[in-house]
Amino acid sequence: MAEAGETPQDRAYRVGFKRNKREDYAVDLLRQARANLGDVDRVNAILFELGRYYNAIADAPVVSLDARKRVVELLHAGDMTAATEILDDCLARYQVAEEE
Repeated sequence: MAEAGETPQDRAYRVGFKRNKREDYAVDLLRQARANLGDVDRVNAILFELGRYYNAIADAPVVSLDARKRVVELLHAGDMTAATEILDDCLARYQVAEEE
């Protein structure tokens, strides 16, 4: 379990980037983005970082540039529901690829 105030980066450093599915850095970041939808700049930075991580099985980044742009647009427009759906889709694609 994450300690109070611990960031995904702290956990990744402490346990290694992918110790198991529950402690996966990309999953932590997606959840952090979802939990901070009111802070558009923070979400954008998180999604930018996730765009740098490659999902080899899906042959795509964890979060595509188009998905990142769309989430930011939706958040600026105040549509958190649609933004959440996109983040959930990214998470689902990542976890399915991870299980294959």
